[in-house]
Amino acid sequence: MTGFTVAVVLVVAAAGVLRWRRPAWYWLTFGVALASLRVLVRYASVMDACGLTVPPSRWRLALSRATNRPVPAPRPPRILRLRPTRTGLVLRLGLRPGQDAFDVAAASDRLRHSFSMYGVTSREVRSGVVEVRMTGYDVLKRVHMPAKVDSRPMRVPVALREDGSVHYRDYRAIPHALTLGATESGKSVYQRNLVAGLAPMDLALVGIDCKQGVELFPLARRFSALADNPDTAAELLDALVARMEGVYQLIRAEQRITAAVPDAEIAADIWDLPDHLRPVPVVVLVDEVAELALFASKEEEKRRDRIITALVRLAQLGRAAGIYLEICGQRFGSELGKGITMLRAQLTGRTAHRVNDETSANMAFGDISPDAVLAAIQIPAEMRGIAIAGDSTGGWHRIRAPHTSLRQAVNTCNRYADHTPDLPELAPFRPVLSGPASAPVPLSKTATATA
Repeated sequence: MTGFTVAVVLVVAAAGVLRWRRPAWYWLTFGVALASLRVLVRYASVMDACGLTVPPSRWRLALSRATNRPVPAPRPPRILRLRPTRTGLVLRLGLRPGQDAFDVAAASDRLRHSFSMYGVTSREVRSGVVEVRMTGYDVLKRVHMPAKVDSRPMRVPVALREDGSVHYRDYRAIPHALTLGATESGKSVYQRNLVAGLAPMDLALVGIDCKQGVELFPLARRFSALADNPDTAAELLDALVARMEGVYQLIRAEQRITAAVPDAEIAADIWDLPDHLRPVPVVVLVDEVAELALFASKEEEKRRDRIITALVRLAQLGRAAGIYLEICGQRFGSELGKGITMLRAQLTGRTAHRVNDETSANMAFGDISPDAVLAAIQIPAEMRGIAIAGDSTGGWHRIRAPHTSLRQAVNTCNRYADHTPDLPELAPFRPVLSGPASAPVPLSKTATATA
């Protein structure tokens, strides 16, 4: 009996240490079994307390009266599947007649308390079926991306969502995106993850970094074109517009609109072209968009209008030509001048780290969801890397990218430097890479004579 007691004490102590120091390990060893048992045992009473039950049907009441049996209890949604994951549980529910997916979403916070889980989110899979994702611990406190991710062409896993699922940046589904974040909010780390994820793919990276290139030029070996000042950026954007027009001419020449060609083979963008004719897709990263919109003289105002016009044209027409925009900035508001709100309207994907003003959050999510605006404003300063990601459908998630140092991103770009395509239109903007370090130069004639 003494040995059994000691073993129990050791197991409990080990579980407590794991829960404190390694919550992911605790969940995989102890937490998943305890949480599954807790959900199954408490399910009926919790659903009743949360108002997620329906009264028995009339035929069941009539049957109970005819057989002199007790009145049937209210019925909760049916459990279709309970699936453990590496971060929590996934509960798929079949709704009863009269229930709605919004009822489950509204009760998410009460379900979190009742089942003793860290977080609960829900989504409607199809009519009458709701998926409830429950996380057993704070997955955003120490982000670990899963070993296996669903990688596809032009689809990059960049962060982890608060429900434990992977957040992807899918350029085929969402061609253009806006990423906001104040200084020290984690925006640069998110951008490094994006570049590191794009580096192994067969595409061209184009960067505009008006902070003299301090963010993007260390990654220059994987970039086909880089600009570090507004003047060069204007010329680079004009070259991209010219490339876009050339790609459209290629698509027109290869559309094959004849009565004998099936509809599925008619080309409308670069992805409908044969592999040997398909141009290389281009991802354009703008590190600080406000620097492109500011001006202090008439000449700079003309340059600014030229830049914003080119960006708007790329955002409106670039998707079919395989040109995708990733606009980043600390501040994004209508006071940046004409054309900014028109540009914002074309940026479907929105990601906001901690921002210093409500106007930037409204520019990101004001046309998507008021709840997302409130969530972006409430990100604490000490939680660097936390961001709100949404799109034009109205859905939004709290995400966090894994920490990637600049050295790690540079190593990744150097490893895949051979994937960098040479684009004739962008050749004048190809970054000049420094060669091997030369021998040290003497500082004085005296030093030379002494040597």
